[in-house]
Amino acid sequence: MHTALIQMRVSADKDDNVRRASEMVRRAAAFGADIAVLPEMFCCPYDNACFVPYGEADGGPVQQALSALAAETGIYLVGGSLPEIEGSACYNTSFVYGRDGRRLARHRKAHLFDIDVTGGQRFFESDTLSPGSAVTTFETEFGTMGLCICFDLRFEELARCMCLRGAACIFVPAAFNMTTGPAHWELLFRQRAVDNQCFTVGVSPARDRESSYVAYGNSIAVDPWGSVLCRAGGEETILYANLDPARLEAVRRQLPILSARRTDLYEVRER
Repeated sequence: MHTALIQMRVSADKDDNVRRASEMVRRAAAFGADIAVLPEMFCCPYDNACFVPYGEADGGPVQQALSALAAETGIYLVGGSLPEIEGSACYNTSFVYGRDGRRLARHRKAHLFDIDVTGGQRFFESDTLSPGSAVTTFETEFGTMGLCICFDLRFEELARCMCLRGAACIFVPAAFNMTTGPAHWELLFRQRAVDNQCFTVGVSPARDRESSYVAYGNSIAVDPWGSVLCRAGGEETILYANLDPARLEAVRRQLPILSARRTDLYEVRER
């Protein structure tokens, strides 16, 4: 599965962000990508003040553009994430589209990014956003794939649920910052890949030092052995990674963690 990681600059111009994303997806498709992945909040500044004004309802114009783009290019498209409005709630939502433009999945970020690191980053998504409540997987000709958003990756049980459904890869539109990125970005993607013997793919916005929220960048793909297949710096770029099902099968066969899991030991029992 030839995968394109699209680390793009995100500006305050929503239409320009969609145009830039579309151009980069078309370049990836021309290069032979089977699937392209956009970053978290790819059409919106990562700022609580922007989420509701930039938001759209289910089936909104950005979603329509993503669907049309997938159909035009004939590839799978993980549409990063965008603010989705439903009633009085605003969600950080990722949509996935198939080769024909049909929507395959919707994941609303389940674990909101509420942190206050002494001497570092302070950010509370819950000031504006509501959490989702689903484990999200979708089907392709390459098998089952998992989907979560950024802070979700810190919760191993969510990754394990996706892989118990058969996920071969977990796609993660994300925007770690300059505090958490250097400390935990690569560690978490390698950790989840080794824990669950799956591929992990994280795609960030490019780093913009002038932004109110400075993304770490460093989009990354990791194989089931924990080996880094590719990793960006902070710049706008497209990375490519070949996610080989044979590699997944070999690792799971040689080190059969998932099949050897002792479910009787891990049942939660009330006292």
